[in-house]
Amino acid sequence: MATDAPPPSKETYKLPTTEEFTEVQESAEFGELRRSYRSFAFPLTVGFIAWYLLYVLLSNYAGDFMGTKVVGNINVALVLGLAQFLTTFLIAWWYSRVAAAKFDPKAEAIKSRMEGGA
Repeated sequence: MATDAPPPSKETYKLPTTEEFTEVQESAEFGELRRSYRSFAFPLTVGFIAWYLLYVLLSNYAGDFMGTKVVGNINVALVLGLAQFLTTFLIAWWYSRVAAAKFDPKAEAIKSRMEGGA
């Protein structure tokens, strides 16, 4: 079976020791990477879960409001339900942009140092 995947790399990497992992984990650079990731991802996750739970609670306890017609047969429940999909895609897009700009370069620098590349 033919694939378009390139052959495996012939490069060998130095496997870090447990002490090296611990040293990197306790470093200021790794701490800053972890802090910046958490300060972005955790509030975004909490916000999205709150938004989702609001939708669920409104669906269960505010049926009259959710059944309010917006245009034709389109009601508030449908609009908010579609907004759930939209916000999911927007959050994924935003995360990928922030990760590529902020998290990935720092993580790659740490990784290359751990593997003996720097």
